Amino acid sequence: MLKVSTLSFPGLGIGEFNVNSVAFTVFGVSVAWYGVIITCGIVLACLYVMYRAKQNAISTDDVLDLALIIVPVGIVCARLYYVVMKPELYNSFFDVINLRQGGLAIYGGIIGGGLAAWLVARHKKIDILLLLDMLAPAVMIGQILGRWGNFMNAEAYGGVTDLPWRMGIHTYGLVKYVHPTFLYESLWNLLGFILLNFLFKKKQYNGQIFFGYIVWYGLGRFFIEGLRADSLYLFGTGIRTSQLVALLCVLAGGGMLIYRAIKDNIKKKTEVTDDGNSN
Repeated sequence: MLKVSTLSFPGLGIGEFNVNSVAFTVFGVSVAWYGVIITCGIVLACLYVMYRAKQNAISTDDVLDLALIIVPVGIVCARLYYVVMKPELYNSFFDVINLRQGGLAIYGGIIGGGLAAWLVARHKKIDILLLLDMLAPAVMIGQILGRWGNFMNAEAYGGVTDLPWRMGIHTYGLVKYVHPTFLYESLWNLLGFILLNFLFKKKQYNGQIFFGYIVWYGLGRFFIEGLRADSLYLFGTGIRTSQLVALLCVLAGGGMLIYRAIKDNIKKKTEVTDDGNSN
């Protein structure tokens, strides 16, 4: 929803200031900062994948084809995920497709984008795990920047706190101080992006970066989601949907990393034994 919000960070010495969710207007149509920031994130993510693609002999044309399919599918699935979890907010098809009112869920985008990537990889005969290794850090770029779109909308914040970095939200002369969970997640993903790119230089098999990503993001999201004041809940239950999905990601990704570590260790021992027998 387009609005002007008054925020503050008193513990950091930052007094009240206004944040306008509208970046600019074109022919009377307001363009939100959220859309501008998400678009910048998509562009930077594509450039990152192109950079990694060159290192793996994948053409720029293939990357552009991937982007033209994965990006729209990811956005559609991010929207559908949110709508399914909050059906009471939508009374018509127009309400569903009206992204100007907000409502995108990152896990829906990751799931939809991942399925689209798998289909494109099969068609172009690209190793899907190699492709996911390239896409995972790129997705983190979008997540790092995207949370600042939430900041411009004064949304995706947490419960009340008195921590030094608390964020004040001023409404009708009243103020509440909350966890800036958008900032927590942005910084967590920034650290993860740095670590995954360091791991890229040392990766031992295709899929290692992707599994590392879902563990890292899932771990951070599980705890950060517990602080959120606007969580999506699983069909009226008290279970936070994103916490459940995050936990499953940690278990699945961690399981795959452990499985590969055990498998590689057994393989090394077998090779050592074979060398000993041959002598």
